[in-house]
Amino acid sequence: MEIENKTEVTEFVLLGLSQTHEVQLFLFFLFLLFYVIVLPGNILIILTVRGDPQLDSPMYFFLANLAFLDICYCFITPPKMLADFFSQRKTISSRSCIAQLFFLHFLGGAEIFLLIAMAFDRYVAICKPLHYATLMRKMVCWILVLAAWAGGFTHSLIQVAFVVRLPFCGPNELDNFFCDVTQFIVLVNSGLVVLICFILLLLSYGVLLFRLKTGISRGKRKAVSTCITHIIIVFVMFGPAMYIYCRPFHSLPLDKVVAVFHTVVFPLINPMIYTLRNREILSAMKQWTKQKLVMFVLSEICSKG
Repeated sequence: MEIENKTEVTEFVLLGLSQTHEVQLFLFFLFLLFYVIVLPGNILIILTVRGDPQLDSPMYFFLANLAFLDICYCFITPPKMLADFFSQRKTISSRSCIAQLFFLHFLGGAEIFLLIAMAFDRYVAICKPLHYATLMRKMVCWILVLAAWAGGFTHSLIQVAFVVRLPFCGPNELDNFFCDVTQFIVLVNSGLVVLICFILLLLSYGVLLFRLKTGISRGKRKAVSTCITHIIIVFVMFGPAMYIYCRPFHSLPLDKVVAVFHTVVFPLINPMIYTLRNREILSAMKQWTKQKLVMFVLSEICSKG
C-alpha cells in the first residue's frame, strides 16, 4: 500500500482588510469608535426592556433577544480583527478557525430563526388580535426563542460536521479577516437556509401589509410601521448573507467590504433601526436613563455627605 506524505495545516494566515499600516490604523480607530458608540446602545435596549413594565410584551421581548444575539455575534470576529491591525503576521489556529466558523453560523442561524419568530408574533397580533394574549404567552415566547437557538445550533453543527472531515493540506492563506465556510467549501446548506428564510419572511410581511392596506386607524398605522421596520432589518441582514452564500464563490473586490458590514456593522445596527423607529421604546430609554442618572447622583451625594 502506497502511503502519501501529507502535511496537515495547523494554522491559517489571514491577509486582513489591508496591508498598509496607515490604513490599518485608520480602520482600527474607526471600528473602535463605532463599537464605543453603538454597543452601549444595544445594551441599553436590553436593560430598558427588562426594566420597564410597559414594555412587557412579546414584541419587545424578541427585540431584547435580537439585541443580545447581535452583541454576542459581534464578539466572534471583531476582537481578533482589531488585534490583528497591530500584528505583522495575522494567524489563527485551525481549531480556533473551526470554532469561529461554528459560532458565526450558530448565532447567525439563531438570528434568522428569531426573525421568523418575530414575523409570527406580528402575524398573530395583526390577524388574530383577539387570541393574541392566549397564543403569545410568556412560555410560548421562551419556546420560540429557545427553538431559534436550537435551530442555529443544528445549522452550525451541520456546517462544522462537513468542514472538520476535510483534510486541509494547503495553501493556508485566507484572503479575509476571519474564517468562514466559503474559504473552505461552498456548502449548499448555508445558501438554502438563507434564501428560503428570506423568501418566507418577505412573503409573510407582504401578506401582513396586504391585510393592513385598508383602514387608517392609529393601531393600523403603528402595525404598518412595525412591519416596515422588520422588513428593513430583513434586507439589512439577508442582503450581505445572500451575497456571500447564494452565489458561486469567486473572489471579488467587494467581498471584504460586504463581509465587514455582515459581521461588524449590521449586527449592532439591527436593533438600533427598530429602536429609532419606535417612539415607545425611545421614550422608555430616555426615562430609564434619567432615573438611573438621578439615582447615581443621589447616591454620590449621600456617600459624600
